[in-house]
Amino acid sequence: MIKLEGISKSYKVAQRTSGVREAAKSLFYRKHTIVEALKGISFSINPGEIVGYIGPNGAGKSTTIKIMSGILVPDTGSCSIMGYTPWKDRVQYVKNIGVVFGQRSQLWWDVPVLDSFELLKDIYKIPQQEYKTTIDLLIETLELQSIVQSPVRQLSLGQRMRCEIAASLIHNPKILFLDEPTIGLDAVSKIAVRQFVKTINKEKGVTVILTTHDMNDIEALAERVILIGKGSLLYDGNLDELRRQFGTNKTITADYEINLKQPHIPGTTTLTWSPERVVLSVDTEEIKTSDVITQLSNQVELQDVTIEAQPIEDIIVQLYKEYQI
Repeated sequence: MIKLEGISKSYKVAQRTSGVREAAKSLFYRKHTIVEALKGISFSINPGEIVGYIGPNGAGKSTTIKIMSGILVPDTGSCSIMGYTPWKDRVQYVKNIGVVFGQRSQLWWDVPVLDSFELLKDIYKIPQQEYKTTIDLLIETLELQSIVQSPVRQLSLGQRMRCEIAASLIHNPKILFLDEPTIGLDAVSKIAVRQFVKTINKEKGVTVILTTHDMNDIEALAERVILIGKGSLLYDGNLDELRRQFGTNKTITADYEINLKQPHIPGTTTLTWSPERVVLSVDTEEIKTSDVITQLSNQVELQDVTIEAQPIEDIIVQLYKEYQI
């Protein structure tokens, strides 16, 4: 469905030092540097996948999304999505995609949300009955009943983002690009957005490409992650495989009968200790968690044991360090 081969994109950025003299000089002569946003990016995405497209700020994520949605034209390389070249076949192509940019709106600021939806219906030339069926489903699923008659400027950020997602799906696209869709949202709104994305992916087979710095979004939605850094593709694989490869640390919390002697388990690091509880960091490449628990039970009278996997954020930080980005 989606195939990128050798996509590169660079920008010409003006350089100027501070000061009145430098400002006057820049009117006649300006220095520029070339910033390579993307360097030969290649990957493919199958229908119905939810893919997390991740990387630090300035890695090239938004540039890739803009190329895939037809907003930007790459310097070199090819991009084929559903048989279309996005920037060449844009009129026919955009009927098949929905795009949500977390920091940009496609809704009209001073009119009620429903009026924006009606205008988008006319832009996409959606038949009235199809529009009514879709909009009723979106309003119910995203819980927009109480806000669709309000002007966009009166909505909270979480309410507006839910409306933005609904607006991007009015024309029933086959592909949904989400660029920071939960930025600034509270916990309730984030959960609602994640659940909705999972629902449309499962029930309608919508392919989702998600870029975000919130690793909880990635963990909740994506099975596959693509890591980009400094314009280059660094990792493309399964999230579980990523955990196995980099997430070797686990945290074990053990509660026990009062014991004044601190447990000592070779191959572990004690994070906190008290006469009734110890928290250990375990590198599973050095010692199995079952062996740690066995040794703990030999030293103290256990009451409760909790094992936690390494947070996804820590794994991503390890990836960034591994690739020096």
